[in-house]
Amino acid sequence: MYDPEMVQPMRDEVTRLGFKELKTPAEVDAAMNLPGTTLVFVNSVCGCAAGGARPGLRLSLMNGKKPVNMVTVFAGMETQAVEKAREYFKPYRPSSPQIAILKDGKLVKMVQRQDIEGRQPADVAKSLVEAFDEHC
Repeated sequence: MYDPEMVQPMRDEVTRLGFKELKTPAEVDAAMNLPGTTLVFVNSVCGCAAGGARPGLRLSLMNGKKPVNMVTVFAGMETQAVEKAREYFKPYRPSSPQIAILKDGKLVKMVQRQDIEGRQPADVAKSLVEAFDEHC
């Protein structure tokens, strides 16, 4: 578990975008079964989260179409909530960061760390916008 004071700015960066933090398995279950599209962001302290994932997420939300529901869990912090979220991401392996889009509770898009690492935020955003346009 990381120092809560250290990760707070990373949490704030995402919640300022309108994401709801999920800290328990029950909160995750409730969010994953919401109607419509749900974007789930597995936040992380890693450099690719700061360099590509969070900025790419911010850029993607400038799109006309976007998910109805936006939630986040933090890897290395609320371990049980993150594990519960990843149950919905099967068959994908856990990665941090990780961005999933579900439609009516079914996974329709997954962006893994390897899809983010070394990419510019605009490229991450483009991938998300394409998914928004298709599924939202």
